[in-house]
Amino acid sequence: MLKDFKPVLGILLRFIIIYLVLLFAYQFFLNCFQGSGLDPFSRMVAEQVSGIQNSIGFPTQLYDDVKGEQVWFYVKREYVTRMVEGCNAVSVMILFVAFVFAFYKGSGTFLFALTGLILLYVMNLLRIAGLNIVMADYKQYGKISHDFIFPAIIYGTVVALWLIWIKFFALKR
Repeated sequence: MLKDFKPVLGILLRFIIIYLVLLFAYQFFLNCFQGSGLDPFSRMVAEQVSGIQNSIGFPTQLYDDVKGEQVWFYVKREYVTRMVEGCNAVSVMILFVAFVFAFYKGSGTFLFALTGLILLYVMNLLRIAGLNIVMADYKQYGKISHDFIFPAIIYGTVVALWLIWIKFFALKR
């Protein structure tokens, strides 16, 4: 009976192991910067979002809150949002990579994962910039944008990439 489930159990086990290894590695990375403000990766994301916003006419400055381990976006003369570690989409990227490598299909897996990570990174930058613009110009839509619309964009991208991976690469014989 277990022979019928062996392929599924193998995929599930690979997913869990890869996910946990990446998650613990990321947590170790975060622990190295605890108490020193926002971690360097999240800080880099905030700086790039600020650059995007400045280039499209939304003058933006960043203000560090070391104690709160966050960075505030100062847009159009007010603090509109704050960047915390959870905004950097690393947890979403870890989930994506674990899923793709659970269905490992040779060296193409690495190329697809890298391409997907780049796309997710860019989508996340645009997501944060979009949220800042909404909070600066359309504050009444801020909560629904933060809680539903922008998470749907990043998670929708992950699901679309998973479907592409499964349909065109993982199940292709």
